[in-house]
Amino acid sequence: MPEQVVPVVVPLPPYLQEFATANPTWSTIAFLLGLCLVAWVAFEVSHRFVLKWLYHLGQRTTVEWDDALLKRGFFRLLAWAVPLLIIRAGLPYLPALGPGVTVILQRTIVALIVVVAALAITAFIRAFGDVYEDTPYAATKPIKSYTQALHLIVFALTLIFLFGVIFGRSPLLVLSSVGAASAILLLVFRDSLLSLVAGMQLTANDHIRVGDWIEMPQFMADGEVVDVALNTVKVQNWDLTFTIIPAHRFLEDSFKNYRGMQASDGRRIERSLFIDLRAIRFLTDEEIEDLRRFALLRPYFDEKLSDIAAWTAQNPQALEHPVNARRLTNIGTFRHYVVRYLRSRPDIHQANHDFIIRQLEPTSTGLPLEIYVFVTDTRWEVYENVQSDIFDHLLAILPEFGLRLYQSPSGWDVTQPKPVAA
Repeated sequence: MPEQVVPVVVPLPPYLQEFATANPTWSTIAFLLGLCLVAWVAFEVSHRFVLKWLYHLGQRTTVEWDDALLKRGFFRLLAWAVPLLIIRAGLPYLPALGPGVTVILQRTIVALIVVVAALAITAFIRAFGDVYEDTPYAATKPIKSYTQALHLIVFALTLIFLFGVIFGRSPLLVLSSVGAASAILLLVFRDSLLSLVAGMQLTANDHIRVGDWIEMPQFMADGEVVDVALNTVKVQNWDLTFTIIPAHRFLEDSFKNYRGMQASDGRRIERSLFIDLRAIRFLTDEEIEDLRRFALLRPYFDEKLSDIAAWTAQNPQALEHPVNARRLTNIGTFRHYVVRYLRSRPDIHQANHDFIIRQLEPTSTGLPLEIYVFVTDTRWEVYENVQSDIFDHLLAILPEFGLRLYQSPSGWDVTQPKPVAA
């Protein structure tokens, strides 16, 4: 059986007590009208005067807390509790109402007060989140998932107290009943609980921040993180679409975060030119003289030819036949040209970052000549322009070295006349 709540009643003055005993119906109506009038006056005073005064006070102060609380309606919600408390306090003075009706009405009013208190607490939590978002720590340590978790806890406790108030049971008994049904609750709220824990771990370990560029191919997500919530992470892709990813999937699946690149002063170029293997050969003396037109190659030729001359002086067999001699190749010369060309560009990092121009293992599509350097500007548009400028130049200059790129045969190749043998 529900526990009976015995209301605490302050005795009325004798003359009012006699009137209420003699005229229970009229006295109940009169007291009810008076109670409603007092509650309405208290409501109007709190809203029209107290809240207005708090609003003006908040505008004059430089503290952010009062502005955030007013914005979230914290004081407005507390003002609703004033008439509810007055009505609850005045219910026992209604003569025509029996004890049972009074208890039911009081429980209803208390339930409304609990709801108002819960809404005020959540408004306070939101205000705290707003103030925190304006601090420098918010960029690296977002707390949105924590505030949403507090909202869930507040609403869960509110439901427990409401059951206890309405049915006249102790909240501890309700909690014990919830504990017995915990297995069902875990099954129903499995994804929410997993995402809650995952969201806290992502924030605590600083895996994801708002503004990070992430890539998660299994969800077709490639863009900027715009929101890290309790259950989900919202990503705006570069095509301006949105991808909503459950938070717990970031702990179960792999993803790529480009924050390190964005925070650094360089963005990597890693691309290869596939050289046709049939075009690779030694350079003749005439070709070397012709390539001296390139100012970037003159120091290279001077150094290499001097080194070859010194080696030939120590190895006279090199003069017997060209196969015994050291000679320059067009692919090696082109590789050194690429090095000197990139060294001359101010938009490419020359130190503190890897700078490698290398040959990879030959494949069926040619010899990969890989360019591995870093652009000084990490902005996407600038990076792509620099990368395009570099390869525009290298593709256009490649035939000067007697080289060509590998390209799969096309209709154009088939229609070209075959060279006539001499």
